[in-house]
Amino acid sequence: MKRPEQPIRVIVIGAHPDEADMYAGGTATLFAERGHQVKFLSLTNGDAGHYEERGERLAARRKQEAQSAAQCLGISEYEVLGTPDGTVEPTLPFRNEVIRHIRRWRADLVISFHPEGGISPDNRYTGRVVSDAVPFTTVQGYMPDEPALSRTPLVLLMPDTTMLDDYKADIVIDVESTIEKKLLACDAHTTQFYESPAWHQGFPEQLPIEWEDRKKHLLEGWSATFHASPKMLPALQMWYGKERASAVRYVEPFEIARCSRPASREEWRSWLPMSAE
Repeated sequence: MKRPEQPIRVIVIGAHPDEADMYAGGTATLFAERGHQVKFLSLTNGDAGHYEERGERLAARRKQEAQSAAQCLGISEYEVLGTPDGTVEPTLPFRNEVIRHIRRWRADLVISFHPEGGISPDNRYTGRVVSDAVPFTTVQGYMPDEPALSRTPLVLLMPDTTMLDDYKADIVIDVESTIEKKLLACDAHTTQFYESPAWHQGFPEQLPIEWEDRKKHLLEGWSATFHASPKMLPALQMWYGKERASAVRYVEPFEIARCSRPASREEWRSWLPMSAE
């Protein structure tokens, strides 16, 4: 099956600034490098995600981190909503907000969290809100002030760190060619990948300075979210073949959402940024 002739539009929806980067940054960059339009959306401003800073000051800082990360990845847009951290709920207002963003972006592909798993309520409810929103994105009589999509998007679920043992790796993307950009994007989120983790570990003053040390810190500290695991091997073999699958190091795994538009393996392959092209 041929790839879409027109650039496709992808939206990655997380609960906090930094999550889209961490779980889908490599894939997003592959899309962007192929000329597709990618938007990251954070449903909260992350104003509680630090051991010391709080409120508007932290929210402003995290928003700036997100913009810096977007430049590293080469994506089109990174929007951070003003919703306070810790307050995502599967409510009608949240659902309508997400419907508006998916419609306004004219999304062909939506990536978000799993609606039934993960320890963080914000992450879990983000997944549920997105799953509830997707079926309404094509209903023209619902929210008629916002033009509906012509067809339901494809939808993928990204597992957060607390779901790595409980998700189904339907699709695993080899992000070896974009891992440097993904690491730079994570590096831009200083509050999340350096300051707060260091404080929790008891040595806030010992932050890495040189890039090679920072890169090592990221790859080792969040190893499970960067590296391929035996659980991912069947999907890697299916999408890339056995020979290549055995050599893949850096990956991003996804589960096909129940709310997704049905698609064959060939159609999925035609849409996804497989780096073997």
